[in-house]
Amino acid sequence: MNVQQADVVIVGGGFMGAAAAFFLRQHGRSVIVLERDQIGQYASGVNFGNVRRQGRYLCQLELSNRSYHLWKRLPELIGEDLEFLPSGHMRVCYDAAHIADLEAYAQAPEARELDLQIFSGKALHERFPFLGPEVQGGSYAPHDGHANPRLAAPAFARAAVRAGATVHERTEVREVQKVGGDFHIETSDGRRFSAPNLLVTAGAWGDRLSAQFGEPVPLDTNGPQMAVTEPVPYALKTVIGVYTKVPEEVIYFRQIARGNIVIGGGYRSKPDMLNRRAHVEPRSILNQISQMRRLVPGIAPLNIIRVWSGIESYTPDSLPIMGPSGQVDGLYYAFGFCGAGFQLGPGVGAVMAELIATGSTRTRIHDFHINRFAPAPSVNALKKPARTH
Repeated sequence: MNVQQADVVIVGGGFMGAAAAFFLRQHGRSVIVLERDQIGQYASGVNFGNVRRQGRYLCQLELSNRSYHLWKRLPELIGEDLEFLPSGHMRVCYDAAHIADLEAYAQAPEARELDLQIFSGKALHERFPFLGPEVQGGSYAPHDGHANPRLAAPAFARAAVRAGATVHERTEVREVQKVGGDFHIETSDGRRFSAPNLLVTAGAWGDRLSAQFGEPVPLDTNGPQMAVTEPVPYALKTVIGVYTKVPEEVIYFRQIARGNIVIGGGYRSKPDMLNRRAHVEPRSILNQISQMRRLVPGIAPLNIIRVWSGIESYTPDSLPIMGPSGQVDGLYYAFGFCGAGFQLGPGVGAVMAELIATGSTRTRIHDFHINRFAPAPSVNALKKPARTH
């Protein structure tokens, strides 16, 4: 049987994999993408659609900023519109004590590019009169916004194909081996692929491949809970999210130009990983309705017309796995984005392509290396062997 060869094989056709394929073609590398189901079917296509930088871990902002500058170049960059709207993002709080947290974040050197503005009291409610009376303060990011997650991965995949990449959907990887300098990949339908570089962007299934190469990750999976209302006149242009340490208060929403309000947050469900299904958690939807009425009382009469979930992966430290393998030359990872990967998609693709094509990247990603989950060496392994003559 013929073996299809490329410079890079990417396992996983979500936003990260599709974007990496596109940018690898800009570096002149031949690319094959293998996606078990459909491009962008899981976390990439069913998330909230937040294109925000504020609220991220400070060590993630350099990557987030790089991604933001790529978002600004759409659709010029890929020839398609992802409905990106830099409408502003507001992070609000019910506890006045949390305003100090928002101020400290805004003053951090890493956050200077975000141009954050802090509002409280009368000034807050004059600027955002639709907010409920319990809201005490907020941090406004004027350049952040939102986009349509259903469009993102497929659009980048099409752009990659137009640039010369090969994308195989409905193609499940059965076995991967490193033989000499190449990775040999066999799929469940018997096809074979080979490349000196392998990029794992398999989302909630990424740890299964990393474990095969001796790099297990304690990945947890969750199903985010989303809802959308009937359309009403477009009036809530700013994306709003609640900063809180009370889990049931976590809520966020955005209104799209056609009038529907997309809502996320609250309790998550546990997905069925065997059948690749995520279920809606009724108590989460009921909590979203209650919390939205508290956050924006004016939306109380609206009807929820659709609810959905997806499959996302989370690491113990809430930071992604991104960068080269610590064990195998030519092996790279970009998965485990903890429900916050959508805004990072273009930046992750650009950084991973740069890293694979040139051997380094100008963007800080060392905090995300998979080695942080490497098991500590045993006491015996730390002992120096006796010298013999």
